[in-house]
Amino acid sequence: MDTYRLLCTILLGVWYLILNAVVLLILLSALADPDYHHFSSSDLGGDFEFMDDANMCIAIVISVLMILICAMVTYRAYKQYTAWIIPFFCYQIFDFSLNTLVAVTIPVYPNSIQEYIQQLPPDFPYKDDIMSVNPTCSVLVILLFTSIILAFKGYLISCVWNCYRNINNLRYADDTTLMAENAEAETPILWPPPVKS
Repeated sequence: MDTYRLLCTILLGVWYLILNAVVLLILLSALADPDYHHFSSSDLGGDFEFMDDANMCIAIVISVLMILICAMVTYRAYKQYTAWIIPFFCYQIFDFSLNTLVAVTIPVYPNSIQEYIQQLPPDFPYKDDIMSVNPTCSVLVILLFTSIILAFKGYLISCVWNCYRNINNLRYADDTTLMAENAEAETPILWPPPVKS
């Protein structure tokens, strides 16, 4: 068994578990005290509300589901069972796909970066400095940054997949060994000799 991949999968599950637990606590505290975490449309510089109660409840449900998925992958990777690793692996593929779509849209729509920066609140730190950067340079920097993130996410996906495959192969080898031992323990069937005519 490749213990490095197993340890990487367990640590990744624990990291996502802690991260989603923190997000859940922030969302629950915001739901309990809406004035504390409320952003008005004037603060955001737009004509929309940042988060209403329905969106807050949906975000809470997603956080709870992610906590369950992360707990499943952590516990089952530790116990070396493969079935509960698959939902986390599917989440990783989905996350990688969304990040890839974002990375593809950056060179296709380079002006969207400048438009996004213009929509930031006026008191956003370093907004004027960011706006003064050449758009081509900002696209290249963002592409480099997203490429590094995508490469790291791809590596984590391969760690989880290899952990799943190694556990599956180990269990298959154990089952094959058990079947071979049972076959050797059984008494052979002796057929009568063929009748000569």
